[in-house]
Amino acid sequence: MSQTHVQTHVQTPAQTPAPTHVQTPAQPLAQPPVQARSQTHVPAPARSLAPAPAAVLRGRIGTGFSPEPHRYRLYVAADDCPSCLGVTAAFADLGLRDTVALTVLRPGSDPAGHDALRRAYEAAGHDHDGTLTVPALCDGWSGRVVSNHAPDILEDLRRLSVHPAFRPAP
Repeated sequence: MSQTHVQTHVQTPAQTPAPTHVQTPAQPLAQPPVQARSQTHVPAPARSLAPAPAAVLRGRIGTGFSPEPHRYRLYVAADDCPSCLGVTAAFADLGLRDTVALTVLRPGSDPAGHDALRRAYEAAGHDHDGTLTVPALCDGWSGRVVSNHAPDILEDLRRLSVHPAFRPAP
């Protein structure tokens, strides 16, 4: 692992200024361990029973995630969640069934689907609080959640539907 080295020259009144040299690392420095970060976490007061809001992940296809067929999986709930219903309807209307995978999560069933979504949230960042929210668009290549923000997911699905690689073969 390379480190950042900073070399400076202390100037005395009789000397002329010497240049400062900064060498940047070839690779980013490692993040501090998750354990070290969690030590600074202050728990909520005991009387507060409301869960903390889930983190909103707002990655976008086209900025950091390339539009490639069979790369993405969409997770939605089987219940009456308005966001999931809207995303599921758009998914069906846009004709992406052959190029984007869909997983419908039912409460109490399909532990594999829930486990896969949990791994995607955990891969999305060290600050994951354990809350799984749907709809969620996940990247199969990196194994992480791209977005769990329904308006962004809808816009990304629309973009994919007009992308040449996602159009059905004639």
